[in-house]
Amino acid sequence: MRTLFIGDVHGCAEELDALLEECGWRRGERVVLVGDLVAKGPDSAGVVRRARERGFLAVRGNHDAHVLRWHSGLAPEGKKLGKEHRQVLDTLSSEDWRYLEAQPLYRRFPELNVVAVHGGLVPGVPLEQQRPDELLNLRSIAPDGTPSKRVDGGVPWASVWPGPELVIFGHDAMRGVQRHPHAIGLDSGCVYGGRLTAWVMPEGRLVSVPAKRAYVDVNASP
Repeated sequence: MRTLFIGDVHGCAEELDALLEECGWRRGERVVLVGDLVAKGPDSAGVVRRARERGFLAVRGNHDAHVLRWHSGLAPEGKKLGKEHRQVLDTLSSEDWRYLEAQPLYRRFPELNVVAVHGGLVPGVPLEQQRPDELLNLRSIAPDGTPSKRVDGGVPWASVWPGPELVIFGHDAMRGVQRHPHAIGLDSGCVYGGRLTAWVMPEGRLVSVPAKRAYVDVNASP
């Protein structure tokens, strides 16, 4: 059975449909969304509905976690919700929320020797001991080994990930698609006018489709 790992969709439902078609996806084949299903793009509810109705797997992204906090009444006191996240709260159904809430911070696929996560993994830390904040937000490792959320915070964490498991992740649109010996990054900035990208296994190939347009400025928010 093929497995399609798909980068940050961010509400780009039409592009998700186009990518599935480009991959030749058929019902019954496994699809894993590597986080940030929602926010910024035009149709977050459509993305979650497709994932839910078609039985797609996912891991939780930082934007998914953000809207879930607000939906659960756990928003930081004194903070206002931006319009891109307010749209998510206003459009998702109760079934959509249940689906989004059920997605874990990472998924392990032993038969593929793969871990799927949104942000990243800190080298040298067992998977079960990785901090949730880094699973959602990690981008770099500083020279002293300190994890960082920033693109300019050091080298890509994936470039120093030693394996043995292959980690497939999203989140890092500024760096785009990344291919390292033991990690593959799939965020190619679809919502910013880039592309939506999949890694197809077991054949091990990248497939991507262009965005219909840029929905937000890449510098507008993290």
